[in-house]
Amino acid sequence: MITIRPYDTTDWSRLCEIHDSARLDELDASVGRDAFLTLEQTAENEGLFDNTLVVAEVDHFVQGFVAYSKEELAWLYVDPKFYRRGVGRALVRHAMSASAPIIQIEVLEGNRPALELYLSEGFKVVKRVEGNLVGNETFAAAGLLLAREDLPGT
Repeated sequence: MITIRPYDTTDWSRLCEIHDSARLDELDASVGRDAFLTLEQTAENEGLFDNTLVVAEVDHFVQGFVAYSKEELAWLYVDPKFYRRGVGRALVRHAMSASAPIIQIEVLEGNRPALELYLSEGFKVVKRVEGNLVGNETFAAAGLLLAREDLPGT
């Protein structure tokens, strides 16, 4: 069973473990590992704590986290050992339930697992964007902006 609860400062080291291992998978599929920075290096500059931050527990152990605002799903990472076990989907659904009618997310081009998850949850690709990798601007990156709109009665 997956339990979603608010982030607690005692979760920090576990969030670092999750991010750092899952981020490597994300970069392998997109711009490459040379662009890797740890969560400790990026959390403050990329505004992790500017968002609502919740964690997903499986058997009372944190296996993923999501940070979101009313309009943006800003961070989503799941321990690689828990990929395709519903943790990411539970976190996305939690964020969507607390969001505005329209919520957006950016996905690095090439990150097929994330793209497939968001598309299966009703997100649609709005546009392709090119520029520098947020948080590590020395690397060029391409991404997809996705949006999900909840219309009344849907």
